Amino acid sequence: MIDKLHFITQENEHFTHLSAMEEALKNGVRWVQLRIKNRPVAEVEAQAWEARRLCNKYSARLIINDHPTIASLIKADGVHLGKEDMSVVSARKILGTSKIIGATANTLEDIIEHNEAGADYIGLGPFRFTTTKEKLSPTLGLEGYRTILSKCSEHNINIPIIAIGGITITDIPALIGAGVHGIAASSMIINAQDMLQTTQTIFDIVKQPIDYANNS
Repeated sequence: MIDKLHFITQENEHFTHLSAMEEALKNGVRWVQLRIKNRPVAEVEAQAWEARRLCNKYSARLIINDHPTIASLIKADGVHLGKEDMSVVSARKILGTSKIIGATANTLEDIIEHNEAGADYIGLGPFRFTTTKEKLSPTLGLEGYRTILSKCSEHNINIPIIAIGGITITDIPALIGAGVHGIAASSMIINAQDMLQTTQTIFDIVKQPIDYANNS
């Protein structure tokens, strides 16, 4: 089952990747993606081990961005592949059939390719401009999602679609109405004045119960 809220780590003046992850976990998030860019592989691996410990503590799923080999080594739940990363087929050879593989898409053609390659979910975006991602693909906006998701239905493509990129809480109802499975969030959560309330509101909109177990 693919969760309907994916938290993607980032660093800012208040949080490291790991402290942001732990705070999100404390406030009910149960699907996190460790997304560390432009750092040595050894550093990513070291932080991934700690992320695995945190996710075990909160019974959460851990997805590693970009690094299938690290995901396999630390026994993460899966990997997320960007548009310029390894192919889904190649990652599957490393991770096997039991692990989750997500892939980034910006067009219907991307979705078709990843679906045929055996991806488990699609991160479709960006919804609007966001500063958290370099080499940003063309923004889709709500109409872009509606068009692509309608064409997915025409092609009988049922892979879960996760909307990503500059999404705010007020955007979520329309995105869910357009047919996305869920949303990915980073700044929306870590910059929230009340993280628990923000997380609860997101879960209420996407209709996934918040998990209070192990919150501390």
